Amino acid sequence: MYPDIEKAYELTQKLSHIFETTKDKLYATSRLAQWHEKVRQSRFKSFNTISRTIMNHYQTILNYFDNRSTNASAESFNAKIKAFRSQFRGVRNIEFFLFRLTKIYA
Repeated sequence: MYPDIEKAYELTQKLSHIFETTKDKLYATSRLAQWHEKVRQSRFKSFNTISRTIMNHYQTILNYFDNRSTNASAESFNAKIKAFRSQFRGVRNIEFFLFRLTKIYA
């Protein structure tokens, strides 16, 4: 394997490992900071984007470690509503649209 690919794989695995095994928010803060430093040292541009996103949303991401839950189900439901809405462009009767929506997804 190429050294760069191995290093990228290692960074990916370390980030996954933080979320899979860490149960304490304070410990997660420390481990994410260490991971961020390794990304900085690696000089991978693609990881800099991920690292910057994590840093920009640090507190929100760390909330995951409070009760280990995400809003994935809400996001999935919103995506379903958007897809349903896109199928019915031009519907003028909003009441009927909402009725159909509740019959399908409620």
